[in-house]
Amino acid sequence: MKLIFLGTGGSWPSKTRNVPSIAIKYESEVILFDCGEGTQRQFMHSTLSFMQISRIFISHFHGDHFLGLPGLIQSMYLNERSDPLEIYGPKGAEHIISNLLKLGYFTPSYDIIIQDVEDGQTLKFDKYSVSACSVNHNVPTLAYALEEFERPGLFNKPRALELGIPEGPLFGRLQKGESIDLDGKEITPDMVMGPPRRGRKFVYSGDTRPSKSLIKLASDCDVLVHDSTFDAELEQKANDYGHSSTKQAAEIAAKAGAKQLFLVHISPRYEDPELLESQAQTVFPNTKTASDLMEVEIKLMK
Repeated sequence: MKLIFLGTGGSWPSKTRNVPSIAIKYESEVILFDCGEGTQRQFMHSTLSFMQISRIFISHFHGDHFLGLPGLIQSMYLNERSDPLEIYGPKGAEHIISNLLKLGYFTPSYDIIIQDVEDGQTLKFDKYSVSACSVNHNVPTLAYALEEFERPGLFNKPRALELGIPEGPLFGRLQKGESIDLDGKEITPDMVMGPPRRGRKFVYSGDTRPSKSLIKLASDCDVLVHDSTFDAELEQKANDYGHSSTKQAAEIAAKAGAKQLFLVHISPRYEDPELLESQAQTVFPNTKTASDLMEVEIKLMK
């Protein structure tokens, strides 16, 4: 699982930051969170292909978070996409995005499935789920948590050998969760496998003031990507516009028990991210200010 920051700025693009778009590369697919204008070009500068996008989750319908959709979707068509594309967003998503895609002379060659997502809803896919909660912005906005399903426990090889199980295919069957017959005795997976291990958890805030619901959603996450539009001295200004300051983002990470925090939605006024990062680190030391095209591996916990 890899996290790629395609756009880390806020409101409008700057020379160094595009508007919001965050990608998770998970096995063979890409899951996209927000799609600001220019996202398709950011893909071309990254190690990813936009043709691998399976699902897009839009946090809210301010232009810097969704106006990249028409160009991206048309580029997929021009590159002969045939796989369906799923798009999720807060209430009104189906209406807004459907109308957006009707602009101009364009008919997609593949299915586009658009779904409104409700506060507290969890969507389950093959190997992970995505949960949503409402956060505190000036328009309806969702934060999202992508959580990998539990992984099997570790295989206890010494115990297996002690039970007389020979190394080879029988080991593999037990690790897949199958019971085996050994000289008339049933050996079940729980006899040689440790307890299930938690999967990785990634959380994206969208635009928000400090939000108690987000603390709950981000509980014990591996990575939290949080709105940090202004520095601490401009905290009231940030909150007036429905955003968080550096220190407020760090406080959310600390209260949630997050393992790592990345600051995004950086105002174009900041050319040097050091101020934002150092302020947040006084509250939550494991903080970084994200930059466009930064890649971070989200590692498996043992």
